Amino acid sequence: MSTSQNTSWLKRFWQERVLAVIIAQLRQGITPQKVAFTFALGFNLGIFPIIGATTVLCLLAGFWFKLNQPLILLVNSVTIPLQPPLVLVFVRLGETILHAPHVTFSIPELIRKFSASPVKFMSEFGLTGLHGIFAWSLIAPLVVFIMYYTLKPPLNRLAAAVKPAPIPTLP
Repeated sequence: MSTSQNTSWLKRFWQERVLAVIIAQLRQGITPQKVAFTFALGFNLGIFPIIGATTVLCLLAGFWFKLNQPLILLVNSVTIPLQPPLVLVFVRLGETILHAPHVTFSIPELIRKFSASPVKFMSEFGLTGLHGIFAWSLIAPLVVFIMYYTLKPPLNRLAAAVKPAPIPTLP
């Protein structure tokens, strides 16, 4: 695929799958602040260092904070390519902060071992996962804060430009 095809695909994806969803939410009356928080939290939960847990975390956070479920799950799905490399980053950061020995692993190996025996996997890599969660939990509040306050101004401008959907009247 050429660079121009990649760019056009990405632009089309952004416009149809992300921007259109945001505009639809704003037209339905969801505040720009709520959209910004949904994006920030969805992104942050989407990079949680335990593969397979992000969707459940997004669903729970969506219910807890009364966020738009399709929007938080959209953000979660967009972050999927970031999660595997960040698992290693969070685990290594957690091991370094906690002065724990570095455990050698790869994402495909983790998936294979988990599929073979979840119990054995937990005994072998449970502490490693906790190191990743520890590092993620230190960084997560800062990421949410930065994303929220970075996204709020453009979302406020977009909301001002978007007309709310008319409320249908009953005959």
